[in-house]
Amino acid sequence: MSAIGALEPVRGGPLFRPLSAEDEEQQPDEIESLCMSCYRSGVTRLLLTKIPFFREIIVSSFACGSCAWSNSEIQSAGRIQEQGVRYTLAVTARQDMNREVVKTDCATARIPELDFEIPAFSQKGALTTIEGIIDRAVAGLEQDQPVRRAADKCVAGKIDEFIVKLKQLKEVDSSFTFIIDDPSGNSFVENPRAPQKDDALVVTHYSRTAQQDAMLGLEAEETDENSADSVEDLRNEVLQFNTNCPECNAPANTNMKLVQIPHFKEVVIMATNCEACGHRTNEVKSGGAIEPLGTRITLHVTDPSDMTRDILKSETCSVEIPELEFELGMGALGGKFTTLEGLLKDIRDLIMKNPFTLGDSSTPSRVEKLQEFGRKVYQIMEGHMEAHFILDDPAGNSYLQNVYAPEEDPELKVEHYERTFAQNEELGLNDMRTEGYETELTSER
Repeated sequence: MSAIGALEPVRGGPLFRPLSAEDEEQQPDEIESLCMSCYRSGVTRLLLTKIPFFREIIVSSFACGSCAWSNSEIQSAGRIQEQGVRYTLAVTARQDMNREVVKTDCATARIPELDFEIPAFSQKGALTTIEGIIDRAVAGLEQDQPVRRAADKCVAGKIDEFIVKLKQLKEVDSSFTFIIDDPSGNSFVENPRAPQKDDALVVTHYSRTAQQDAMLGLEAEETDENSADSVEDLRNEVLQFNTNCPECNAPANTNMKLVQIPHFKEVVIMATNCEACGHRTNEVKSGGAIEPLGTRITLHVTDPSDMTRDILKSETCSVEIPELEFELGMGALGGKFTTLEGLLKDIRDLIMKNPFTLGDSSTPSRVEKLQEFGRKVYQIMEGHMEAHFILDDPAGNSYLQNVYAPEEDPELKVEHYERTFAQNEELGLNDMRTEGYETELTSER
């Protein structure tokens, strides 16, 4: 039986309690465990808690009274996200070393300038800083140095030189790149400028490969090549499959349907309704191919009635509101089919509930900046403030309703543009071949 399963019948209340210093009942549970150092009995203390505005975590600490060996770690108790995430930070100043980092045990940390990598599952998950990750790596390298010096002085000397280079990084005498790549999507690097865009931090959401799914213990979806369902059948049928609620992780059902948007194209809408906690969510996927040209849609919001416009935001679409100095990157919030008001509410909730901009770790100036951002978003939704709402989708799969259709909308501007090489690279188009590959494969065989 797992440790969590053993605790469940004892508690008699919620398994995960909110993290609070005033909660006297929130005490760690003690379980007798085997010490992996001396193989005698030790004590493991487990605290199942929920960090406000973040997610459930398991804090565990082991101590052995016989050999004094101890170990502590943090594990995510939440679900694996639908997409992996990669954070790329250009470290240029000493204060960047203090950025908070959530690194799960399946995440990979890299510093390309030193050709240094911390592989997945080589360290336990931790809530730390960039400086803390470097210190942890230095401590791991120094641990076995006495043995290496006795066995091979040459190898030990090279590792000593590398340890010096790692320690020099903390002074930030020259800039370097710090990368966290987490297929589970549960890692995080702080943006101290939120809700404004951080030019030094690039966040990329991506679909996992089959190897990454296998590493996380996920089963690949089986495709039925002999399926006789036609596109017409799919248009008239609502498909349903089992999933878990993204809020409480309880079993729930997700409905999926193919829908034709007037004056646009077909999309796939997926909606989840949790009967346990009442949480509802919807996500939209493009039902067609990537368009030959990218699309940039600009709406001048001048009236409260603009809030009722239908909007389709694909996963590859970024959102910009120049009056608020706000930009939402590709992949954030996923694909959505909603109204302009609904998307603005989602953006406000995303910014206001950021776990690293609220709570004890925040500063008064940052809280005031976030509150001001929330007030301005509310003013736009109420029609008390004019603003420009910009959708930029390199894949061309986003849409904003023209209420004057089929006539032109005086407040709506739609531009089509050629994608850059970097945008094609991010969409995976530069290496894609649709002609002549059959002949080449035959010759290779």
